[in-house]
Amino acid sequence: MVHVYNCHPFSSQQIVQVEQEPGLICCGGGALFVVATGGCKVEAYNLEKEGCPLICRFATMGTVKSIQHSRMGDYLVTIEGKNCATYLRAYTNWRYQAEGKARVGVRLLGHLLRGASVRGGAQMEIIEIPLSERPVAVACCPVTGDLLVGCENTLVLFTLRRQNQQSQNQSQQMVQSTWTNSQQSSSQSQGIRRLYVVMTCCLLLTRIPKGYLSSLFSGQIMDSNPNFLDFERSVILHLSQMKPKQVALCGEYVAVQGELEVLVVKLETSSDPKTLEESDTKKTDHLEDHVDFQILPIHQELLGDRAKDCDIAVSIEKTGLEDSKGQYTLSYVLFRRFTPDFFQGCSVEETQLHSLQLYPLFTGNQSMSLQEPSCVFCFFSLPSAGYLYSLKGGVELLSAYQYPEKVLKAVLTDYLLHVITKSALQCFTVRCAAVAARIEDPYIDSTMKACPPCSMEVCALRIQLFIGLRSVCVYGHHVVLLSAADAETTEEPERTTQRRGLSRKWTISSPKETSTAGHGWNLYVVDTVSPLTLYQEMVEYSQRYAETNPQAQSLRHLLSEAHLLLRTSLLQTSEQQRIIEEDSSPSLQADTEGPSVKQAAVRTDSTELEEAFKQNCAQLGDCFSRGSQRECHLALPYYRMSGLSVTELMARNRPLAGRPQSYGPGFLFYLKHYLFEETEQVLSQEAADEVIDIFSQSEPSQLVSVCASPSLINTSPAKTLQILQHLENTAGVSVPLTTTMATMMLRLEDLPEYTRLMERHAEMVLVYGFIEEPRLLLHGGDGGQHAHVRPTALTRQLAKSQPGLLVAAVVALHENNKVQLQHADHIFKELDCENCLQVDFWEAMLMASSQETIIQELLFRVASVYIDRLTNTPSETHTNGPHAPSKRRPLKSADDLINSCSHYGALYPWLIVLNPAHTTSSQHQEALYKLQSLLCGPSLSVGSVMPLMERLSDETLWGFSLHLLCATRRGQYDSSIEKLLDRCPQAIIAYANHHLQDSHMVLWWQKLLPELCNRTRVAADNSILLAALKETLVVVAMETSPTEFLELMPEDGTASYFLPYLLTCSQRHLLA
Repeated sequence: MVHVYNCHPFSSQQIVQVEQEPGLICCGGGALFVVATGGCKVEAYNLEKEGCPLICRFATMGTVKSIQHSRMGDYLVTIEGKNCATYLRAYTNWRYQAEGKARVGVRLLGHLLRGASVRGGAQMEIIEIPLSERPVAVACCPVTGDLLVGCENTLVLFTLRRQNQQSQNQSQQMVQSTWTNSQQSSSQSQGIRRLYVVMTCCLLLTRIPKGYLSSLFSGQIMDSNPNFLDFERSVILHLSQMKPKQVALCGEYVAVQGELEVLVVKLETSSDPKTLEESDTKKTDHLEDHVDFQILPIHQELLGDRAKDCDIAVSIEKTGLEDSKGQYTLSYVLFRRFTPDFFQGCSVEETQLHSLQLYPLFTGNQSMSLQEPSCVFCFFSLPSAGYLYSLKGGVELLSAYQYPEKVLKAVLTDYLLHVITKSALQCFTVRCAAVAARIEDPYIDSTMKACPPCSMEVCALRIQLFIGLRSVCVYGHHVVLLSAADAETTEEPERTTQRRGLSRKWTISSPKETSTAGHGWNLYVVDTVSPLTLYQEMVEYSQRYAETNPQAQSLRHLLSEAHLLLRTSLLQTSEQQRIIEEDSSPSLQADTEGPSVKQAAVRTDSTELEEAFKQNCAQLGDCFSRGSQRECHLALPYYRMSGLSVTELMARNRPLAGRPQSYGPGFLFYLKHYLFEETEQVLSQEAADEVIDIFSQSEPSQLVSVCASPSLINTSPAKTLQILQHLENTAGVSVPLTTTMATMMLRLEDLPEYTRLMERHAEMVLVYGFIEEPRLLLHGGDGGQHAHVRPTALTRQLAKSQPGLLVAAVVALHENNKVQLQHADHIFKELDCENCLQVDFWEAMLMASSQETIIQELLFRVASVYIDRLTNTPSETHTNGPHAPSKRRPLKSADDLINSCSHYGALYPWLIVLNPAHTTSSQHQEALYKLQSLLCGPSLSVGSVMPLMERLSDETLWGFSLHLLCATRRGQYDSSIEKLLDRCPQAIIAYANHHLQDSHMVLWWQKLLPELCNRTRVAADNSILLAALKETLVVVAMETSPTEFLELMPEDGTASYFLPYLLTCSQRHLLA
């Protein structure tokens, strides 16, 4: 379906009068090229200046049958006929003819002549391009300037080269050596001489000045610029079962059009050789076997990889340049075949294709030096319908254009498709900008950005009437039309012009040219309006729908068309900036503006377009805000792209007088996202109260989440409390609602009522309420920046009155992925609770968390805190440190942590002997027990805290106990036994009973027994050592054999002392 809108895309038109009836026209480089019917002369007119003045005219070497202009290189390429022969020629530096210079250089492809011509000065040059087959169609690449020639059965690709004087001599020497060493040098030389003779005859017959002949044999070249244009044949493609009628080239994409089919392939260079020719040959043979069974080709549309299944084989002929460039690889991209429907009365003529075009589009985020376009589009047309495909990033049919009458030709541009019928010029919108936007930003279809879909139906704009249109070409905002009418209808354009209402300008390019009254043809230059002007007209046109039906689909569609128009204009602006900065193509036109002036103009246009773009986004947001539930979510990204504040958007969406007092679902969707997502914008009290009123009327169930938004911190607490109490009366009591009401009581400084509300529910129930709405406790947290996280007034109150509830709530938020660990730490720092609640939070996290990385980090943190407290407690100078002990008791004691947290282990029995009995402060003793418990537990890595343990002295027994724990955890039992016997021998048996087990049991008789014997020998009256020795002998007797026990007995030992233990060992051995 095609929508039709009465918007006029044209502003004015001019008529360019030429001496003879135009036969061919083309545009490019700011010029209009006109070839007279049956003539051998090209006239160039300046499209960029008022009146389209004549730039230059020059003769061609034959009758021009086709003409194309290339922006890259600024050259013309023609297919010319002469004496029943067809030639392909390129005209470079044609602008020098504007200075009246008659010097013209003529040469063959690849023959850059040298000698005195290098110093000959500026001149136009004609490059003769020899072909083995008759050229049928030609196309220039808009990106690289390469040349594609379509012959009867082949496609020949020529690469544009820029060469300087230094490389010219080298190339000539290479050419000479190649011709000398070739086996066919004599025949090729004769062919060149024949070509020179033919060219000389052509020059004489067409009365070209002597400059042609002199340059032909003396080697004149084009200008004093050391860079010269030339072409190099790079690849030849052979086609089977398809005769090219039109060709197109854009970067690596090659398109060829036959009578009923279109084929697009992609040529890439690769270092890996492939056997493409073999597979294509087999494919051709297979098809030839079945050709007798095909009466008519079937209708086909094959996209992407499926296109290789078409019945047209393409093979690559090597040109000898593969060694320097790499192997060419070919892949099929698109194939489309149409079949005449004779049963519906369609003839073959009505199914013939025309207007093949490959169109590139660059995006704004591309590098200035990048040659490959972001998007490539393929367009071709039938007389009744046109088809636009996107080729990059997946082949896709974007639009199918249904024409109201038979179309003769169509031209695709950035934001419009221009088509001509026999009597009218019509414009259709295109979807190129929608594709480019999604390639430029793959995440555009999100809650932050949006763009109309590529599949949106196209629309047709107002028709411009003409008579006898024959051809059309487009350059920038200029649409050039060629019309030719019968003699009896020559007065009709005068009447139709009155109906069109355009400001018609009659332009005479030369004073001696005659009036148009005596002929029946015209050459029109129709200027399209600026995209901003067309956008404004679309907006005005859309107001008709907005007044009658604000939710009309046509209103949304028209505003979406305007949106794509502005997106395309912004892309064009960035492309203009790129061309101004980088375009180095030679031009002799007088440039009255400096680059800085042009850049300033482009920046001004860009600013105006961006403002219009924001306005359009706001209008689209308005449409979707009142739309259906299916598309209401699109109001959010469009409103965000509009740049309007929430206050301005609320004003746009207020219900009008006389209409139901309700807000659209799209606006509510936007408002919820705005309030539920973290933002730094704080609303005024008036705006905040209005938001509360909106949700109290539209969605009362969202009031708790709305009140928790940091944007509504200025709302009136008394008014909000009334609304919340009404909600409680109607919907019932809930934990988040009660907590929200308590927050409002805090803002009213009514602490008794606040306490009453908080005591309604148990603490664990309140924790679940905070999980449901975390913003009751903290605001911010997006982006991982600590500065963005801040506690609420309720959080500060809980830190004073209910610290346990606050810690439990923050732990629950972390475990439910509502807050990150660093954010929670920042909250406690903001509360000035680093030395108390933050440590309580870490201890509670150790009880709740199951993530190993977090556990290890928290274990190190609490261990460092305990060490700090042990270090700072005796000294009064460190009581104000960051982890100095607080006057408030910790939420969890050491016994609580041992009983409830697996990372805290029960204290070893021997530690009871070493620990002081109430000789230090309670804070010191609590920190000691917790650190000892961590070292007794299974999780703490001793190696990570060893550098911190160096701060603790081992002169005290509690300090010695900590160092002994670390040594034991590290497996240093021998040294630990020695140190323990030195400092506290009464704890040795308890230490040995706990640690010297299993694999370490041998230490009883290998280490402990010898140490005790040696020490008792020195101090025989030491009762502690003697008691430890007796206990050790009991264990040794139970674990060793009698023989082993005898070997362990000291040589100077008393037999009576060891005999009872030996007897016990023997009896146990006999019983075993």
